[in-house]
Amino acid sequence: MVTLLGTADSLLRVIEQGFPAADIHVRGNEVTATGERAEVALVQKLFNEMMLVLRTGQPLTEDSVERSIAMLREEDPDSPAPSQVFTANILSNRGRTIRPKTLNQQRYVDAIDKHTIVFGLGPAGTGKTYLAMAKAVQALQAKEVNRIILTRPAVEAGERLGFLPGTLYEKIDPYLRPLYDALHDMMDPDSIPRLMAAGTIEVAPLAYMRGRAQPVFTKVLTPDGWRPIGDLQVGDLVTGSNGEPTPVLGVYPQGEKDIYRVTAQDGASTLCCGEHLWTVRTAADRRRNKPWRVLETREMIGNLRAAHARRYELPLLSQPVRFPEQDVPMDPYALGLLLGDGCLTGSTTPSFATEDPELASALEAALPGIEVRSKGGVDYTLSRVKAPGDLMTLANPVTEVLRELDLLGGRSSSKFVPEVYLRNSPAIRSAVLQGLLDADGGPVTQAGRTCRVQYTTTSILLRDDVIELVRSLGGVAYTRRRLAEGRKPGRARGRDVHHRRDAHVVDIRLPEGVEPFRLRRKAEKYLTAGGGGRPMRHIDLIEPAGREEAVCIQVAAADSLYVTEGHLLTHNTLNDAFIILDEAQNTSPEQMKMFLTRLGFNSRVVVTGDTSQIDLPGGTRSGLKVVQEILADVPDIHFSVLTSTDVVRHKLVGRIVDAYERWDALQEAEENSPAARKPAQRRPGKTAAARAPRQSHRTES
Repeated sequence: MVTLLGTADSLLRVIEQGFPAADIHVRGNEVTATGERAEVALVQKLFNEMMLVLRTGQPLTEDSVERSIAMLREEDPDSPAPSQVFTANILSNRGRTIRPKTLNQQRYVDAIDKHTIVFGLGPAGTGKTYLAMAKAVQALQAKEVNRIILTRPAVEAGERLGFLPGTLYEKIDPYLRPLYDALHDMMDPDSIPRLMAAGTIEVAPLAYMRGRAQPVFTKVLTPDGWRPIGDLQVGDLVTGSNGEPTPVLGVYPQGEKDIYRVTAQDGASTLCCGEHLWTVRTAADRRRNKPWRVLETREMIGNLRAAHARRYELPLLSQPVRFPEQDVPMDPYALGLLLGDGCLTGSTTPSFATEDPELASALEAALPGIEVRSKGGVDYTLSRVKAPGDLMTLANPVTEVLRELDLLGGRSSSKFVPEVYLRNSPAIRSAVLQGLLDADGGPVTQAGRTCRVQYTTTSILLRDDVIELVRSLGGVAYTRRRLAEGRKPGRARGRDVHHRRDAHVVDIRLPEGVEPFRLRRKAEKYLTAGGGGRPMRHIDLIEPAGREEAVCIQVAAADSLYVTEGHLLTHNTLNDAFIILDEAQNTSPEQMKMFLTRLGFNSRVVVTGDTSQIDLPGGTRSGLKVVQEILADVPDIHFSVLTSTDVVRHKLVGRIVDAYERWDALQEAEENSPAARKPAQRRPGKTAAARAPRQSHRTES
């Protein structure tokens, strides 16, 4: 009874004040209440709820009893009971438990569990940010999300950031301090720096949330080929990690930013800013079957090696890039063979050289109307099959096609893959690559390892096109140059053949399901050696690359990834994250839209703010006010409103809030009153001359 009634009956006095229409008496262990039936029923329910709370081992305070009375007077039958609210623990840390303290706070917490985006609106002191932080930490500890992102708009309070002393982080730190303080209440302080260094917890001003950008001239792969990212608009299509087109949902210019070049060990590289996001995983992540993590560029700088091995693996295309299928003038496999071992000078009948009669037969089968005739040894000619009545002047069909593709007259050092074959269906591209590898490539077996494929050419253009084909099919390609100068000459027909041009060697790893060879002897050797294994690509180097005008895009792909230069996969949105935007009343409508459209998959967003405390420059509308008009009826978005009765600070804070609301209502009423809107009355009979101001000189009466 002492615990129930409080020290010196302090809780009993609160109950008596809360139920003035009931007469409450305590005799020993009995409580008697008389009065109106409804009032007595509430008193009985209150004591039952208090007993339930005490049985959980939680203490009762005057404040909790006052709030219990307020909850019981709620007329909503679906509202949770006070005992459910006060025992709904969110988080416990160092003996301190965080839980809702009012009915609206409980509804707010429940809304965070049920909706993807929740707006917490209300005056200061109602626990909007604190409870959201507790839910974020709870979700991280339960492994429902992989990271927490806390952000606030940095609104200048009388001084411009540039004139404040200290580094950039020291300038913005005061704006973020409340978030740090709440975080330290909920987690072990020693673990916070480690989690922040690993990117698991990110605290940044809102402006930094949009800074994941690439220079405007950076190439992005689209169904029509490579395009500068700065030329993209909302609705344009880019290529996702599954090779399929995905639309651009947002384009956000970033101004000038510090740029870094990110290079993979296969030589592929692209440019991005320090806050740009990368999906990566470590060897330990792969061994433990952990999901891919998302890190910023700056978080990986200086941390690219683990015991001399490259630390961060990048994802590869899960399926070949799917370009629109186009008609081609020549069978793609036949084109690959001719680019490899064909003579395309045009000065003679097209010819082909191979030691494998199987390739000569395959070439003849792929070129209707052409007969592949042996000239002896390894040489073959591609002659037109003449029908009765044909004129001798008819051109060779192969010559005509080569002329159409602009390949006729080319030498071995100037060959290339025509654009219509590079930007075509996966089947077309795969057939071209098979022809090239059957002619000038081959499997390379290694003891204790899977088989790689090696291709050699003297054409820089053809080397780059082969790399493009391999990467677009989901593989990786490494290239190196073999200098002609100083190389030992080869032997042909008993004589030395000197190397006149440098050779470009490409080492290739293709994913499972993409066969590199049709030639039987090469295909059997490749399969016997275990195939190509799993292609892998790691980050090798990150280095500064100056300052450039940059832009950020958001795409609709499920994993938010898109293909940039070198077929590297990168993204700009936030997946598997719990994101909190605090003090949202100080965002502009454009900032609010930018923030909400950064939402990734399996992420949750809580936006908190008080529209009565807007610090934006005059004339700027609050993004928090605008968003209530725009998103009020959108499913999976919830607006929780807290009031002065939900203030959990000093009681005086709630009274101050109420006083200001009454004053604001009075001012608004006075401004809208008829007397304030009514124009000044004119006296009847007064002329314009009579209403004019008096002159300084005398006038006659």
